[in-house]
Amino acid sequence: MYFTIESSPIEVRHGLACLLACSAMRDLDECARGTAEIVLAEVLNNIVEHAYSEQKGSISIALCDLGAGVEVVVTDQGRAFPQEQLPQGKLPPIDTTADLPEGGFGWYLIRTLVKDLTYRRLQSTNHLSFVLPGAVTAADLF
Repeated sequence: MYFTIESSPIEVRHGLACLLACSAMRDLDECARGTAEIVLAEVLNNIVEHAYSEQKGSISIALCDLGAGVEVVVTDQGRAFPQEQLPQGKLPPIDTTADLPEGGFGWYLIRTLVKDLTYRRLQSTNHLSFVLPGAVTAADLF
């Protein structure tokens, strides 16, 4: 399955609903679907906010049902990651007496919730791929 959305928050919201309704996602168990929604929302919103922050463009998402999960490949022509490497995804320090800091949680969540995460920049295109597990248990989340 292949989807293309424009790089705007409203298009991400609509695209996310379409992605979650497709057959590959419907085959995931309930917890895995929730995990998929979190991961896809983080990835797509990061592209809109950072890769395309000052311009418009398209985001392509390919899904492949693996039986035990869903392979996802996301491509865009926005800015590359710094040094063409994914963020480490370490949690920011948290001061228990202050409000939670803005940012820093997304890549931690993505790295924790997916398998086989890879990124590469080919010519002027970002390629992000990962596998969403078909079943998720509480032990997988911690």
